[in-house]
Amino acid sequence: MTKILIAASLLAIALPMTAFAGPIENACNRSDRKGATRSLCGCIQQVADMTLKGGDQRKAARFFTDPEQAQKVRMSKSDSDNAFWARYKNFGETAAVYCGG
Repeated sequence: MTKILIAASLLAIALPMTAFAGPIENACNRSDRKGATRSLCGCIQQVADMTLKGGDQRKAARFFTDPEQAQKVRMSKSDSDNAFWARYKNFGETAAVYCGG
């Protein structure tokens, strides 16, 4: 019985670590950026989970493959792009502090 409880406890601890990667982590891991390690990409995803909703994460993930799109959004005059950019900027600043980048 004790072995079953220990195994169940270990499984409960391990499950969060085996969760699927988010869109930003996936994009980061696939990128050809020099410092993009698995641990850094995972950290950045954790910050994204704290600061961005799913749609914002997917939009930000596209910047890894199309950085020009980030520039277009940043320079946009639309209210929704400006609101997104404020959230994205907060995400980036938080990730830099939290992930040591």
